[in-house]
Amino acid sequence: MQDNLTPLPMSVFSRPSETTQDQSSAASQATSTAPQPVKATVVTPPIKSKGLNTSNVRRMRRIIAEDAEWSLAIVPLLSELCIQHIVKNFQNNPILTQLLPEDQRKILDHLSPDLPLTVTANLIENENYWRRCCTQRWPVCHVARHGSSWKRMFFERHLENLLKQFIPGTTDPAVILDLLPLCRNYVRRIQVDQFLPPIRLPPPPREGDQSDSGSEGEMEESSTDHYQLRDLVAGLKHLEELDLVYGVKDCGMNFEWNLFLFTYRDCHSLAATIKACHTLKVFRLTRSRMDDDKARILMRSLLDHPALEELDLSHNLIGDRGVRTAAKLLSHSRLRVLNLANNQVRAPGAQSLAHALAHNTNLVSLNLRLNCIEDEGGQALAHALQTNKCLTTLHLGGNELSEPTATLLSQVLSVNTVLTSINLSCNHIGLDGGKQLLEGMSDNKTLLEFDLRLSDVAQESEYLISQALQANREAARQRALNPSHFMSPTTSGPENSAG
Repeated sequence: MQDNLTPLPMSVFSRPSETTQDQSSAASQATSTAPQPVKATVVTPPIKSKGLNTSNVRRMRRIIAEDAEWSLAIVPLLSELCIQHIVKNFQNNPILTQLLPEDQRKILDHLSPDLPLTVTANLIENENYWRRCCTQRWPVCHVARHGSSWKRMFFERHLENLLKQFIPGTTDPAVILDLLPLCRNYVRRIQVDQFLPPIRLPPPPREGDQSDSGSEGEMEESSTDHYQLRDLVAGLKHLEELDLVYGVKDCGMNFEWNLFLFTYRDCHSLAATIKACHTLKVFRLTRSRMDDDKARILMRSLLDHPALEELDLSHNLIGDRGVRTAAKLLSHSRLRVLNLANNQVRAPGAQSLAHALAHNTNLVSLNLRLNCIEDEGGQALAHALQTNKCLTTLHLGGNELSEPTATLLSQVLSVNTVLTSINLSCNHIGLDGGKQLLEGMSDNKTLLEFDLRLSDVAQESEYLISQALQANREAARQRALNPSHFMSPTTSGPENSAG
């Protein structure tokens, strides 16, 4: 049967351009030449459209999946499916601590930074997760200012933002207090540069009342009380630094002095707050228009504070009465840094500080720049520095000082072996005062910084003083590299005798 079959010519498959009529005639010829008794049915190949080749036919015959998401990828592992499920349902069912460390890392890498703090605060300690939370929320992140901890940074800045936007009488205090159980173990510093006052509605006009009452100022002040920090600070058991500014930022054309008013109620409440915070080491209250009376209330609450080391009340309205209380504070605290820059301190206030400084054994930095203590106050401080053995940094820039103060300071430079930095810039030291300071520097081996810019000192004196300072800095560097080589005989004597 097979021998009687005549194969189809190759032209049928190789020439797709032939017409159907040609193919049929060729087939009839082939069958006519074969023996007639045997009849065979020949199945012709499917007719191909003009212009299609074999490769296109094969492409058309591929299986196409109906599922748009179907792919040839391997089915994921069961563990991966479980991790995806945990991430998807983490808010309602947080599962983390029960898992292996590598699985925990995978889950934390995929968790959303927008999860509620009630879920993540006390559960997640991973720093990479809190880093993503911080960088998503704030474009600039100085984590070094927050102990190099991303989690601490997140909670401190989150709390600060809530305080900045709090409006007394409008915002619910629970917004802040409800955060306490979540952040109390992480917040060590609060820095708030804005406190919003309550929203005041204009009083309705009263007929026939055109007189100005004497109590209008007191009523106006009481209506601008700000958020009271007592309950918040009491719940932060690790708080060490409090940096506050009572004012409003970006007020624009709505500026009023009342927006920058530190009221008596604010003052009494803050005084009680910092007195009760026994862990507080740094307290700053700047640019808040605080006068003598309010400064005295605050500093009295700091007397005998067990931990306070730095007090910054710069850029306020503190005068001599307030500074006398600060001098008393030096004798009843462990204060190491006192900043009263840009206030209204004059000679009597500087004399009070000098009296306390002569017997103080803790203070290492005193900043009185941009006041007006003049030569009477400057000379009092210079006398105190002849006996003081702890102060290392003194800033008296912009205080109307002149040659008499420079004369006494030159004597201080000859005997004082503790001071490392003095700033007398923007004063009226003069040519002769500069020469006296140069003479004092010839006997000084410990001063490393001496700022005399804009003080009318001759360039030659300023240059020679800078050369002496350079020599002192080089000697200090050598002492730091080889402390045993520069040890004084009085220090090593008892050790040798004991040996």
